[in-house]
Amino acid sequence: MSDFVRGLRLWIAPRRIRDEGDTPDYRFSLANERTFLAWIRTALALVGGGFAVDQFLPDLRWGVRVGMALALLAAGALCALRAMNHWVRCERAMRRGEDLPMSRFPALLSIAVGVVAGAMVMVVLFGWRD
Repeated sequence: MSDFVRGLRLWIAPRRIRDEGDTPDYRFSLANERTFLAWIRTALALVGGGFAVDQFLPDLRWGVRVGMALALLAAGALCALRAMNHWVRCERAMRRGEDLPMSRFPALLSIAVGVVAGAMVMVVLFGWRD
């Protein structure tokens, strides 16, 4: 079974992670879980922001409003999926005694949110309306 498939199976059945080596100090596992929850909070905020843009800015041009809303919703969905993936990867690395995995996702998420925020600043300054 490929490492990718094993990783996905751990998303659904996290008890299997106990087979991945030695149990780390519980403080590290709890810190990993807190990081997971922080990513989930970020995902929920992005999803909420996407709905807010769509519902509370009806005077914007349809394409602008929907584009910003979809960008935020997509970022939220990716953030939630990445949270689970990151939790599994870190837990496995700790149990195996490996270095923690590095990721470009925080930088990509920051760029996406920055682009959407920049578009919102333009909307506020220039008031793109129908």
